[in-house]
Amino acid sequence: MRANSSRLDVIDALRGFAIVSIMLLHNIEHFDFYFLPAGLPAWLVSVDKMIWDSLFFLFGGKSYAIFALLFGLTFYIQDHNRELRGEDFRARFAWRMVLLLGFGLFNSMFYHGDILSIYAVLGLALIPVARLRSGVVLCIAILLLLLPHAWVEFFQALPNPDEKLADPASWAYFGRAEKYMAHGSAFDVWMGNLTNGKIGVIRWSWENGRIFQIPALFMLGMLAGRKGLFIPSIANKTFWRKTLVIAVLAFIPLYLLKSNPDLWHIGAAVRRPLLVIVTSWSNVAFMAVLVSSFTLLSYAGNWLGIFSPLGRMSLTSYVVQSVIGTSIYYGFGLGLYKYTGASFALVIGLTLAVLQRQFSVWWLRRHKQGPLETLWHKATWIGAQSEAMPNIGANIPKNSL
Repeated sequence: MRANSSRLDVIDALRGFAIVSIMLLHNIEHFDFYFLPAGLPAWLVSVDKMIWDSLFFLFGGKSYAIFALLFGLTFYIQDHNRELRGEDFRARFAWRMVLLLGFGLFNSMFYHGDILSIYAVLGLALIPVARLRSGVVLCIAILLLLLPHAWVEFFQALPNPDEKLADPASWAYFGRAEKYMAHGSAFDVWMGNLTNGKIGVIRWSWENGRIFQIPALFMLGMLAGRKGLFIPSIANKTFWRKTLVIAVLAFIPLYLLKSNPDLWHIGAAVRRPLLVIVTSWSNVAFMAVLVSSFTLLSYAGNWLGIFSPLGRMSLTSYVVQSVIGTSIYYGFGLGLYKYTGASFALVIGLTLAVLQRQFSVWWLRRHKQGPLETLWHKATWIGAQSEAMPNIGANIPKNSL
């Protein structure tokens, strides 16, 4: 990699890696349509469970977190490059988030678990912190990662720790979604996802702390940009090694706690918010393991660049996988949810990831950006004196936190 290249290859590759891992998870989930086919042999059920558990251990709650981190990093690069030209990017960024919301709502028609629309709204949190000192931003990010809403629920539950809790509110919405995913027309799915499904996902995101976690990761990504942590250097190599060690040491006890909540010997009312907190922290810790490992491996050679084409077309890749994936699994399409366990769905996901990468390679030989990226770029700078925008990674300073 070249520190002075127009793009930092590791950022594209890491984003592409996240796209592939999301693709695999979404496929074994049947794009949020959880269904176990009947009549499978016992050995295949065991293999399916092993694949399911392994993929969720590696990527569940982590892939989207990588995206969030890189989202904040990209914001910083764009904002910094405009600042060097004497311009304030924040108003344009707000408009950019409005456009992203539009892409997200389109994607939500097919896949109600869409993250783009949530990123678009929560991304606005970067605007008021963009000019704050790094130490202040770090404190805000840590406060958000502590999940204050879950601690409020914990303290509220202390007087009656054994109180029987109702199911999380999001479950009712997801239960209703199964009906139109299985038997509805494409129109039924689109309307259901934009109403029932979207409310369910927002409620689920609140219940599981992501409404706080996502802007915190945005801010940490912005701070990584300020420090220039993805620029190849000896100092950064040392930083990522230390991060890897600390993240592993943090992840192990958090994962053990998350995996064995019955051993806590506390009431259900206080256990639920604590489990949300521990799970969130565990996912962030393992996300740091993945990012630091990936970045360190990038120092050893450019073989991870195989993911870069997908990373350069991440918006297009993310939306296209929703359109194709739901058409494969939902009832209005091929209805393969009835026949595919995790094993077969993984094969489908790997095949789609390879095809999507090859399409990205083919497209980028002919165009500078993916089709949706080009549309987003042009719409972002509509009405500006100069639509041209510095390439991501062009000017990342090495100043410290």
